[in-house]
Formats: sequence, C-alpha cells, structure tokens
Amino acid sequence: MRSHIQLPEPIATVFITEQLADRVAAAPDFLREKLAIQNLAEVMSDHPDEVLAHLVKLGMEICGAHSAGISIFEPEARRFRWHALAGELATFEGATTPRNFSPCGVCLDLAEPILMERPERAYDWIREAGITVPEVLLVPLTVKGADAIGTLWLVAADAGHFNKEHARVMAELAAFAGVALRMIQTEQRLNLALQQQETLTREMSHRIKNLFTVADSMVRMTARSAASKEDLAEILSGRLHALAQANALIRRSFGTDVSAVASFGDLIARILRPHEQGQAALSGPDLAIGEQATNQLALVFHELATNAAKYGALNCDRGSLTISWAVTADAVDIVWNEKGASSVKAPSETGFGTKLVETTIGRIGGKIDREWSTDGLRVRISLPLSALRN
Repeated sequence: MRSHIQLPEPIATVFITEQLADRVAAAPDFLREKLAIQNLAEVMSDHPDEVLAHLVKLGMEICGAHSAGISIFEPEARRFRWHALAGELATFEGATTPRNFSPCGVCLDLAEPILMERPERAYDWIREAGITVPEVLLVPLTVKGADAIGTLWLVAADAGHFNKEHARVMAELAAFAGVALRMIQTEQRLNLALQQQETLTREMSHRIKNLFTVADSMVRMTARSAASKEDLAEILSGRLHALAQANALIRRSFGTDVSAVASFGDLIARILRPHEQGQAALSGPDLAIGEQATNQLALVFHELATNAAKYGALNCDRGSLTISWAVTADAVDIVWNEKGASSVKAPSETGFGTKLVETTIGRIGGKIDREWSTDGLRVRISLPLSALRN
C-alpha cells in the first residue's frame, strides 16, 4: 500500500493508518450501504448543492463520529477550504488549511484513506486553533481519470474508534459524492462562461458603436485642418491605424494574446495616439505594469479617451487633456483632467461604458471619482500597486 511510504517527522508519529486492519470491525452491512448510496443519488438529482452536507451526515451516522466535514482543494491558492462541517467543529465552516502541511494533503498525496491520532502534535495550526483531535479518518474525494478534488474527514471522540470497515464504506460513498461534486463544479463553470459570454457580447456592441463615433469625429477634425484631400487621406489613415492599435490592447481575461507594454506611460500614449496628440500632456514616474493590468487599464483609459473624443476635450480644437500619476508606498494615484470642452455636464443616467469602467476598477481593488464642470471632466483613480504587477 502507498501508506507505507516514508513520512517526515513528526507527521510519521501521528500517522497510524496501519492500525485500521488490526482493529475489530463489524460485519459489512451492504443493505445500509445501498440505501446510503440511493439517498445520495436522490439528493444529487433533486438538490445537488446539498450533496456534501448529506455525505457528512451519513458519514457521522455510519462511523459514529462526533465531527465531520469536507475539505475542497483550491489549486490556485494551494489550500483546502472546509465545507459542510457538522458536529463540534461546525464553527470552523469556511476555514482554510495549507495543501502541503495538513492531514488532507497527506491523504491526497497517498490517494487512499488514512488515519491519524492527535494530529495537532504535528501541525501547529491545528494546535493554535485550540482543536483537539483524538483520531481522524480521512478519505479522498476522487473522480475516475482525474485528480482528487478534496477529502472527507471524520473525527472520533476517542482514540481507537475507526476500523477498516469505516474506511471502506466511506471510500465508496466519497467516490460517489466526488462524481456529484465534479458535476456541480462543471455546471458552475458553465454558468460562469455563459455570464462572461453575455458580458463580452454587450461590451463588443458598446465598443463597436464607440469606434464608429470616434472614426466620425476623426474625419471631421482632420477635415478642418487638412490642406488637401491627399493630406486628409494620409493623416486620417494614420489616425485610423493608431485607433486600431489602441483598440487591440484590450483583451478578455480568457485570451492569452495580450500586447506587451513597458510602462503605464507607454500604455496611455498608445491609447491617445489616434486622437490629437498635441492636446494631451502626460506626467509621472516610470511605472511597470503586468499583462493583466495592461488589459484592465487599456479598457478603462480607452473608454475615457473615447468619451473625451465624443463629448469632451478631445472633441474640440481648444480642448486639452492632462494625465498625471504619482506613486505612494502601496498605491498609484492617477488624475485625468480635461479642459476647454464645450458645455460638458454630468450624464443623467449611468451608461454601459461607465459601468464597465467602475466594475473594472473595483475588480482590481481600486477607486474612481468623477468631477464635472462646464469646462471639462476631472477623474481621480487610485489603484493598489500590487494589482498593477499582475
């Protein structure tokens, strides 16, 4: 068995899985097992979100445990999160434990039921939480052909309680519940994908409308300053190409082809390139940004630039735009300041573009404030530095 592999001290001291085979066990009750699986199947069919709670309840009844719960592995965070806790440890619902330093981690590594005695002797986080565990039986939640997605664990009130029949029955129930849990997770991912698709559709519709509006504004502004039709064609072609480059900076999170931008200043310059560059002034220190931040900030400032070209300072000859930023210990403060616009006023209702900007800023832990005046719009944005490094 894989449980005979060498474990480091002091984990080896609390690992007593081999004792399961030596303990006296009652004869298998196959009828009870069949009824338990039928019960889980009914719950999975009618109330799939209650499968974990029913599995824990069945485990406590069959094994006579005083506490039980499910630990679901969260790969990105490399941790387990406790769900459906029952019994004396129910108050720890939602707690997290480390993947590489926990009984659940050992259970997943061995991919089989394990037994530990007073694991708080080996794991300081259990001891520091004030939890006493005389004995704990852990069973992996497995799905055929895939990695285990977590563990079912049961705590006994006294040492020497669990036996091999407990481990066998719970392994069978956990395998069945693992399939159910995988189905639930798949449905959740599908629903999230559908929501993302709906958001993307609305966003693309919004951006296409903006592109036509900005292109129309470019034609009109270029026509006023061009000396000839050849001059008009050359200038307008350059601006349309720049507009395409700025628009290409925006990628959805499920895309991998994100344009590399050396700094925040480079990003803003590229976004403003399609517009009258002489109207914009940028000032601020070098500020490196990562790919994810590039995507998010490109969306935000592309929206601000589009609105300025449609309604604000970039839509009139005497308009001007200043973008400045300053870096503090843990944040960057950005000011977008438009002047010289004609009859600017706050919109009567919040449009999709405004909601998109606010949602994006909020998603990365930032804040945004707008000040409207007859001369133009002033926007203040504060972002955590940690978000810009992603």
